[in-house]
Amino acid sequence: MPDPLLLLLLLAAVATGWWLGRRQRRRSDDPGTASSLSRDYFVGLNYLLNDQQDRAIETFVAALEVNSETIDTHITLGNLFRLRGEADRAVKIHQNLLARPTLSVTQSERVQLELARDFFRLGLLDRAERLLQGLIRDSRDAECQYSAKRLLVDLLEREGEWNGALEVALPQLADQDEDIRRAAAHWLCELAEQERHEASPGLARKHLRRALSTDPGCVRANLLLAELEHDTGHYKKEIGILKRIPDQDPAYTPTILASLERAYRLLDNEPGLIRCLQELVDRAPYTSVVLMLTDTLRQQDGSQAASALVSEHLERHPSLGKVDCLMELYRHDGQGATPERLDLLKRHTHTLLHALPQHRCRRCGFSGDPLHWLCPQCRSWGTTKPITGIEGD
Repeated sequence: MPDPLLLLLLLAAVATGWWLGRRQRRRSDDPGTASSLSRDYFVGLNYLLNDQQDRAIETFVAALEVNSETIDTHITLGNLFRLRGEADRAVKIHQNLLARPTLSVTQSERVQLELARDFFRLGLLDRAERLLQGLIRDSRDAECQYSAKRLLVDLLEREGEWNGALEVALPQLADQDEDIRRAAAHWLCELAEQERHEASPGLARKHLRRALSTDPGCVRANLLLAELEHDTGHYKKEIGILKRIPDQDPAYTPTILASLERAYRLLDNEPGLIRCLQELVDRAPYTSVVLMLTDTLRQQDGSQAASALVSEHLERHPSLGKVDCLMELYRHDGQGATPERLDLLKRHTHTLLHALPQHRCRRCGFSGDPLHWLCPQCRSWGTTKPITGIEGD
């Protein structure tokens, strides 16, 4: 796949050549100037073809005058510097453009937007925010306003300004962009967690209801609502909320098990726990659900019944976790192999299980043990889920 940076540089070279060609035609009566311009262009092109992109960019910038015909090319060259990690050089180019009195309103707004991106890349968030706020307030171009709002939302999210991000994103951006809608629900969850820690459950519930209204698939909102019910001792309500989560996204079924078991135990309702686990197994036979059901049955009906259940599910849906569980049951009962051999197998499978990550981002593939609501790698909200299948749950 072509390098997008190289494609942009080629585009800049073509634009430079086009402008130089026009200028040469207008100045055909001055062959010395035309020759100089042509030489600069071909020197830059030679650098580009020899993979000397830095020197090519500098040559093209030096060859181009700033006027209405070259604004786009200068913007492109500034963006190239930013993409190469040299945002400070991009700032110089874009600031130089803004100083030109010949810019049209549309061109000025484009340059301001790119300059805001430069500042954002450099971490000068206050300066970027001022530019973006001005564009949102003054621009009459819908596309420019949308781009400014989108970048401002990213900036406010980076700063943890959840209310500010919500004010910019809702309702327009969220209505147009599913990623923004999902992110907005998580910002509301962040606010709810703050209110919960500050002992304001009423405000927390308000944020969480708004989160579910914004994104009905927000699992985190229901998990937090369940925690609020647990905090107040309403364990039946907690169970009811937790049971909604597999309807939102079955992949989060393993996440709710500990809370479900805790609530049922506090209600002293083991039969209810078994029925609930059986319902979950029938819907989606995740290993962790089978293992919890197995452990509960072993305590109630003995190891034979538990072994039969694991064997049945192992035949249909193999996983290391079920193998590990079955060996543990056999080790206690002395079935199928000597205790020494089972101990050896148990040790190896236990090591394998603990070496595997528990969660993976469905967007970029980042994996690890903690459940990150905001992926540390691609910064997508709500895309990290428990790993399932043979390598996971």
